[in-house]
Amino acid sequence: MTTPEPTLRYDVVDVFTHRRFAGNPLAVVHGADGLDTARLQAIANEFNLSETVFPLPSTVDGADYRLRIFTASAELAFAGHPSVGAAWVLARDGVIQPGTVIQECGAGLLPVTVDASGARLTGGAPTIRGDLDPAPLLAAVGLDESDVDGRAPAGMVGAGADFVFLAVHDDAVARAVPDPGALRAMDTRQGMVVFAVPENGDAVHLRMFAPDIGVTEDPATGSAAVALGVFLVWRGVLPADGPSGYTVSQGAEIGRPSTLHCTVTAAGGVTTETTVSGRVVPVASGRIAVPDVV
Repeated sequence: MTTPEPTLRYDVVDVFTHRRFAGNPLAVVHGADGLDTARLQAIANEFNLSETVFPLPSTVDGADYRLRIFTASAELAFAGHPSVGAAWVLARDGVIQPGTVIQECGAGLLPVTVDASGARLTGGAPTIRGDLDPAPLLAAVGLDESDVDGRAPAGMVGAGADFVFLAVHDDAVARAVPDPGALRAMDTRQGMVVFAVPENGDAVHLRMFAPDIGVTEDPATGSAAVALGVFLVWRGVLPADGPSGYTVSQGAEIGRPSTLHCTVTAAGGVTTETTVSGRVVPVASGRIAVPDVV
């Protein structure tokens, strides 16, 4: 008799959507405590989704669990749809209780509030990195100067992960065509966001490109959605004091429509807190082989 190969249980869920085969797919792999980084990366590469996550026991006091987050080619300190999706799966399975829990990740200890339909994630520490020249950004996505919305000049900010933001007129968002080589040649940190400034309560039309970490275009990017709140407060689009809410519409251009509900709270023009929430739906479950030593 041969000894069965070791396997790990996994779930695949779609995040930031109310229906299957929309939103952003996520693989949640359980029981990977003893695996090194190379084998975790090999599993993520096998799934080849925007992200694959591994819930692990916490390593610090005050955290309910630890989450390691991988794209197909790199580990991330923080990401939104993996945090939302993993918390929902863990609550469904009884590993954590519904309500507010604390997730440990590379961006620190972050609250996540889970219910039966999804979860709400609090973003990491807000950061403002500064203004950027829009010309190379426009060239990298096939747009020109006439497409720029001057109400929100280009810049880099973050809320757990830094992104480059380029505000354009609404019709230009759909026309953007990313040039992976040009984007890789620039410092876009966790990705480049092309978006239209919302008006009259409209949803923010947003696209995010991150070929440098193996994501040509992301269907839904929670970490970019919370960073957007920091950007909009910084540029004076949202109020300088108190809480504001906005909704992000993303993913339609690649056939994965997604909806992200966000809040940002500011004091004296400085962001103090961000959140992103959305629904989660199960799609698949099974077992995956543990890679040999990589």
